[in-house]
Amino acid sequence: MNSFIQAHLSKVTGMVSGWDRLRFRGTIRMLANVAGLWRFLRFTGRVLLKDFGQHAEELSQQTRKQSLAVAEAQGRPVVHLQSPNVCKEDVAREIQRRDRIKEGLICVLTAVEPCWTFNIKSNQASGKLELVHGYRKCQHLYHYMQHREFGFMHVRQQTWLPFNQFVMINGREWLGRQMDRAGIKYLRRENCFAWVSDVARAQELLAQQVSFNWTAALDELSAQVNPAWESLREDCRIGYYWSLDESEWASDVMFKDHQELTRLYGRLLRHGIEALGSKDVLRFLGRPVKRGIEPRLVAEVVSDLKHRAEGIRIKHRVGANSVKMYNKQQTVLRVETTLNNMRDFKAPQMKDGKVVWRPMRKGVSDIVRRAELSEASNQRYLEAMAVVESPLVLKELVKGLAQPVVKDGRRARGLNLLGQDARVLEIVGDGKFLLNGLRNKDLQALLFGVPAADAAEARRRSGQVTRQLWRLRAHGIIRKVPRTHRYLVTDQGRNLITALQAAREADVTKLAQAA
Repeated sequence: MNSFIQAHLSKVTGMVSGWDRLRFRGTIRMLANVAGLWRFLRFTGRVLLKDFGQHAEELSQQTRKQSLAVAEAQGRPVVHLQSPNVCKEDVAREIQRRDRIKEGLICVLTAVEPCWTFNIKSNQASGKLELVHGYRKCQHLYHYMQHREFGFMHVRQQTWLPFNQFVMINGREWLGRQMDRAGIKYLRRENCFAWVSDVARAQELLAQQVSFNWTAALDELSAQVNPAWESLREDCRIGYYWSLDESEWASDVMFKDHQELTRLYGRLLRHGIEALGSKDVLRFLGRPVKRGIEPRLVAEVVSDLKHRAEGIRIKHRVGANSVKMYNKQQTVLRVETTLNNMRDFKAPQMKDGKVVWRPMRKGVSDIVRRAELSEASNQRYLEAMAVVESPLVLKELVKGLAQPVVKDGRRARGLNLLGQDARVLEIVGDGKFLLNGLRNKDLQALLFGVPAADAAEARRRSGQVTRQLWRLRAHGIIRKVPRTHRYLVTDQGRNLITALQAAREADVTKLAQAA
């Protein structure tokens, strides 16, 4: 159990964690670059560069005509928005209420917006025309629908080459429909649930969203919104490649009484601003934190407060990724991790029959790993907040750790938490290892600092680190990841490391007063 929930067990009804807002990007990869688009044009129509503008206009008209025909066939309205300041979701929801749409297409909204596309320009040096990638405006079609599975959602269709699509889905909207089918009662307030009758079952439904067959569902939506692509591509068998462009993973702690959350939330905000530094933020979001900030880090680390309509939001950002906390609808404490840049993380991939860890991709094939990292980030943040009014004391956390233990018939000595084992605990608490796991060679590199002088020295170091890892396992600080050589910190280990870090940074005067 998360130590934050454990600390406030009598005040909460439970916690649910899962997808919030998902923004999928559909790309026809052959058309996403100049060379690929040129091959496509030559393959499908033998188009000359001087005729590109006219040909692209014809493709755009076909795409727009057949996409709007979907709305006309179902008798749904098409509304053109003149101003970018108009909230499209509000317009769509008003039409849905007016026409009482329970399922299916609600409307299509059209808007002229900027996008990346292609143009023709003259190369003055060569005197020839060139196809270039550029920024311009074109019409976009927003298909708002009440989907049978996802609920209220929309698909954004670019009507000019390369015909990109964006699919917006809300995980909490989806969860509501799942719980309706499962017969689970709940109290919903806007985009969160203030109470759920069966929290464990609701969490199982959220887990089903992670393992969902995304490619098939997104391909189906794509065909509905852009039926023209089937004929435009002719015999060129290419389709949309789906990536998760942006994701939000929310952990909602549901309090019984809004007064309890209100009383606690101010202290959580103060702790987040005053006690959490850049190293903590990097650790939450999986960036390596050694003895100092990583020299290669070029991203800006920022923490800030913002007053919103529903309350005060605290946000910690590393580059394009962030973790934030805010109170929603009086009784819900939400911690939310937003991931845009996945190159900061690693995911297992198969190579020559072996599992190797490589930088993550945005493709839906890595969506399960993305969910794991997002959940880990939220849990790390809640663990850090557990020290605020937490009944757990350091005395209880370290109880028994100084004594020898026996595990699987092997004896392990006690831990010296303020001496020789302090550095090892500091390393395993590094954010990089908390998310991706720790290996023997990782611990060696940080403990010894310099490479081994010879093979004998390397073996001696490896054996020494192996014994240290075994000692931490025996005391329940870390656990081995099955079928790998990696180790992850346990809940007990996270509580201990957090408490020790706080104790090292604590003011002696305040500790004396507390004692």
